[in-house]
Amino acid sequence: MRKENYGETENATANKADENFRKLAAMFPDAVTETINENGEVVRAIDKDVLMQEISCTVVDGNEERYQFTWPDKKKSVLLANAPINKTLRPCREESVDFDTTENLYIEGDNLEVLKLLQETYLGKIKMIYIDPPYNTGNDFVYEDDFAQSTDEYLANSGQFDEDGNRMVQNTESNGRFHTDWLNMIYPRLRIAKNLLAGNGVIFISIDDNEIENMKKLCDEVYGATSFVAQLVWEKKKKGSFLSKSITNVKEYILVYCKNIDGFEGLIGEINDEEETYPCINAVNKRELRTIPAGIESKYRDKDFFMPKGSEISDTTMSIVLHSDLVIKNGVLAEELTLEGNWRYSQAAMKEYALKKELYITRDLYLRRIVRETRYKTMKDLLSRVGEDTEIAHTEMVDTKNLNSSGWGSNEDADEELRLIFGIQKLMDYPKPVRLLLKLLASYRGSDDYIVLDFFSGSATTAHATIKLNAQDGGKRKFIMVQLPELTDEKSPAYKAGYKTICEIGKERIRRAGAKIKEEAGLTAQNLDTGFRVLKCDTSNMKDVYYNPAEYEVNMFSRLEDNIKEDRTPEDLLFQVMLDLGVLLSSKIEETTIADKKVFNVEDNYLIACFDSDVSEETIKAIAKQKPYYFVMRDSSMASDSVATNFDQIFATYSPDTVRKVL
Repeated sequence: MRKENYGETENATANKADENFRKLAAMFPDAVTETINENGEVVRAIDKDVLMQEISCTVVDGNEERYQFTWPDKKKSVLLANAPINKTLRPCREESVDFDTTENLYIEGDNLEVLKLLQETYLGKIKMIYIDPPYNTGNDFVYEDDFAQSTDEYLANSGQFDEDGNRMVQNTESNGRFHTDWLNMIYPRLRIAKNLLAGNGVIFISIDDNEIENMKKLCDEVYGATSFVAQLVWEKKKKGSFLSKSITNVKEYILVYCKNIDGFEGLIGEINDEEETYPCINAVNKRELRTIPAGIESKYRDKDFFMPKGSEISDTTMSIVLHSDLVIKNGVLAEELTLEGNWRYSQAAMKEYALKKELYITRDLYLRRIVRETRYKTMKDLLSRVGEDTEIAHTEMVDTKNLNSSGWGSNEDADEELRLIFGIQKLMDYPKPVRLLLKLLASYRGSDDYIVLDFFSGSATTAHATIKLNAQDGGKRKFIMVQLPELTDEKSPAYKAGYKTICEIGKERIRRAGAKIKEEAGLTAQNLDTGFRVLKCDTSNMKDVYYNPAEYEVNMFSRLEDNIKEDRTPEDLLFQVMLDLGVLLSSKIEETTIADKKVFNVEDNYLIACFDSDVSEETIKAIAKQKPYYFVMRDSSMASDSVATNFDQIFATYSPDTVRKVL
């Protein structure tokens, strides 16, 4: 909406303050900041202390110097992360696939609220998180978290859409809170995500040049600088756009952090080849030259074990074991080679390497040392390029035992993947390719039975990759996708094709991709889980029963006899109970009938729930005899006062250890 200001005309002169600000910002960029003015608004400003120091030849007194990373409203974003919410997750069977048997979840809602709802049930249970959040390019959107609200207002309004139906707003470069809004959006979400990670868990975060520095500082603060694993560089396109304003940019980054560096086992493949490859000592055995056995060369890397003269370990004669299956049998050293030199490790350490078959001797480096050639080990910057072939990315296999064997995909591949699935060009902007997620999923060291979480799910590439990788290697990975039902642009191909929200695109992609993967895999995919339970974040199932005495009316008392909202189903209540009790939302649920009452049995008697009305002693007794760990029912469900009176006695008789709860 255009704002009318006094004296404003189309031919108004330039605002000199803005012009001067731009000049100062160009000369002293480190003095540009964001602050709160006298009206409580966050605006762009010049840090006078920094500016004074820039134009002074001596130290200028100012604020106490300290190492810190802060921004306006940071403390409020911490409060937002910790603030409670009065929400629940409601199941939606009609939009799900294989609801009763799948272990995958697709959750619609504000990801901050969803993370809060999940943090007790999934505390320390997520092995891998991947997110592709808004990059803060000036053209994308950020979640509009209102920090001006009180806690009570937040509880009342949390997750509601504004008057235009928007929950996300565009964050333009002209916004005085440009970095502040983005930081306040991502910070509380990262804090809660950390709680969900297992001790040996890892998080991958896609980001580009706009906020890579701030994102790394955030992660250093949230996860700890010692938990930093890598900053991968992903080649997102094969060539830059001629429309680029300055340098052609063909890369993005993937920040990798672990939950606990002491419990982290590392990543396999190209992401961390230090953990997957073994060192080679290059030498000449006069009796017999041995080289690395054919077929396993990729497991070994050249490593110079020699040190310069005068080093701590020097002038040492080392006996090195030539180890192949022919010379090491049953852990016994069978053949040794004596080399003289200055060694980095002790004899005991080298023998231990050899016995573990983590050492091999080859010829080439030794010859280089004789002719005094210097060898440099280079570090890779860009991840491997997509092959120059014309094969479509989603039809290719990724070798999970050698992550270097194929490319990491590109924006063009991702666009083509969506086109092949939906038959629509440019269905979404900047989706990620399946191969990128396949590589990241396959890089996790250890079990292939874990939960991967993506709480900026978008087009659900992570879900697609999870299903595909399970089909390839027989893994049992499960996914949890979280996505705000953000509206698609009415002019977009997606909207014209009938997809009114991003969630509709994501769910349909999983349906179509899962069906295609299962069809292509044939008999080998009989047990492949291609389904997902759809859950939607909504207000609590319980009524607000707090009224002032003056608000009571005679006909109100009948409505207060039941504290559950009229539009809520027994299955709605079941999932709220599962959240409250910390039961995984992917747990097996069986619906049975006992004495004409519907009963839910979760995970083979771990939880039994009955929310029907007029529940008799017969039903209660039959349930108690099954000895569940938990039993839950509605307070208003008991058929009579007699049933209520005998309730505890029945369980005391048949299942005294059952934890009983009443809604």
